[in-house]
Amino acid sequence: MIELPEAQVLADQINASLTGKTITSVIAAFSPHKFAWYHGDPEMYERLLVGKVIDSARPYGGLVEIRAENARLVFGDGVTLTYLEPGSNLSRHQLFLGFADGSALYAQVQMYGGLWAFREGDFANPYYQVAQEKVSPLSDSFSWQYFSSLTAEGAKGSVKAFLATQQRIPGLGNGVLQDILFRARLHPKRKVAALTSPELRGLYDSVRATLKEMREQGGRDTEKDLFGRPGGYRTIMSKNNLGAPCPNCGAEIKKEAYLGGSVYYCPQCQTI
Repeated sequence: MIELPEAQVLADQINASLTGKTITSVIAAFSPHKFAWYHGDPEMYERLLVGKVIDSARPYGGLVEIRAENARLVFGDGVTLTYLEPGSNLSRHQLFLGFADGSALYAQVQMYGGLWAFREGDFANPYYQVAQEKVSPLSDSFSWQYFSSLTAEGAKGSVKAFLATQQRIPGLGNGVLQDILFRARLHPKRKVAALTSPELRGLYDSVRATLKEMREQGGRDTEKDLFGRPGGYRTIMSKNNLGAPCPNCGAEIKKEAYLGGSVYYCPQCQTI
């Protein structure tokens, strides 16, 4: 799933590989998917996009936006984006963009995901709008004071609910959450209101440092980049390490269902 680090990496790769390319063919909804979400009629995507030149890509939280003159493409967190060199084999897809030089970009939806194409200013999606407006934890504006104002909003819930719901920090989802909480030595079910001042400061520092490291290392090893390569950041708490010893204390890493997703944690380092 695309989360904040992967959105940053994908935008960088798109800027390096697709800028200046002219879209010559578009195929939308070729492989039907019940939970692939489009903006309006996907059959109109061809008319909107063919002939447009890719200008740039931008990350907004866990979303990736591609700008092509007056058109926009926005991909949500459940979408896998893959770049194809000329002559490469194509897999099943929910959106395909072919370019004048024979290369292509295709998008596949996993469980669910948005593949929205629209004219600039013609997309009133609240997640997209909030992601554009909120402060990124990778920016200097994500200060301790700003973080403290967010904790006031989420004081009644758990640290997982605080960080990964309500779009308080767009792009910080259940995936990146695991290592953030491990590094802060906090159990996902700990209540925000019960955290001490040092624990809150440690959580803030972990959010900043962990996301920065994930971004600098090309995303998480549980996700793939534009070229189908896994990210270089080796996750500590993820499906890759379930049942393995905690690198800090040696206890067995546990998995538990909580708040609509799985959480991974060390029962010794992260007590409730």
